[in-house]
Amino acid sequence: MSIQRLRIERDDLRSAEVVAFLSEHVAELRAVSPPGSSHALHLDGLRAPGVSFWTAVGEDGELLGCAALQELTPEHAELKSMRTATRHTRRGVASALLARVLEEARAAGYERVSLETGSFDFFAPARALYARHGFTECAPFGGYRPDPASTFMTLALGP
Repeated sequence: MSIQRLRIERDDLRSAEVVAFLSEHVAELRAVSPPGSSHALHLDGLRAPGVSFWTAVGEDGELLGCAALQELTPEHAELKSMRTATRHTRRGVASALLARVLEEARAAGYERVSLETGSFDFFAPARALYARHGFTECAPFGGYRPDPASTFMTLALGP
């Protein structure tokens, strides 16, 4: 699968496939993170006002990945729920999703996008992806507190 063969579109989080995909995401994060250090949003959180959600779908209709953007302030948003289907990792799905979300964030007028991800080896590919897209480590933001299991990253959006 190449990134030319996927569609990235807004999603209403109603299909059984998306619900199952996100349930698997939350379960996996809870399994690899210390108690109290998993900050994934549940479906209700992803459906809340101020949250936009996208899915990446292959030309055959297969769900390849997802990402969300949650408004923190009118100038600052948080990247949430980035996930690529296991069998499609390292094929450009996450990069395409992230590029689209950052494009949408700029269009919405956000000046900054920040994120929280894990600090241990399981999350190394995610941290590398974010760094390739210009994110740098930062202090906890929003309602987060310092946590040795978390890495906080941010990106100032240019025009």
